[in-house]
Amino acid sequence: MMAFSGACSGAVYRVGDSVGWNSRGLVDYNKWASVKDFNVRDTLIFAYNNQFHNVMQVSDQDFQSCNASAISTYTSGSDTSTLKRPGHYYFLCGAPGHCQAGQKVDIKVTLPVPKSSIPSPSPSPYGFSPPSVSHPEEISPSLTLSSAPTLNFSKLGFAITAFMLSLLCFVF
Repeated sequence: MMAFSGACSGAVYRVGDSVGWNSRGLVDYNKWASVKDFNVRDTLIFAYNNQFHNVMQVSDQDFQSCNASAISTYTSGSDTSTLKRPGHYYFLCGAPGHCQAGQKVDIKVTLPVPKSSIPSPSPSPYGFSPPSVSHPEEISPSLTLSSAPTLNFSKLGFAITAFMLSLLCFVF
């Protein structure tokens, strides 16, 4: 059971890194989020002074207009939000003028891709080797298991097991 819980946990991000969640303009939160890869099961930590700020999860429309009509509201000063589904999560501060000053963030969440499901390249004839891919997200979408030059059943079984494990983690 411990192995399953370890495989089901995600990364933890402190929104705004060391600056945290504030309206002083020290962090461009959307720029901060744009360089991160958020996946289902990751956790966001909002750290702020709760005398001046809060965190509200809102709809896309309310995010765009800085309307503090919340889906969820957090007020402790150290709040966590676990990302449970792929898509966009929109957060803003509901204190007057703070959202307009840039205290809002759009978090785009994707499903994690198990590294074990990416086929490894097979040896090429005549000593030719294609360039290696250092980032799994850069693999051409046209490469599928059916188009892979060679595939043995132990790799396929491992890929299916990893996929099923990720589905179990997503459900639980």
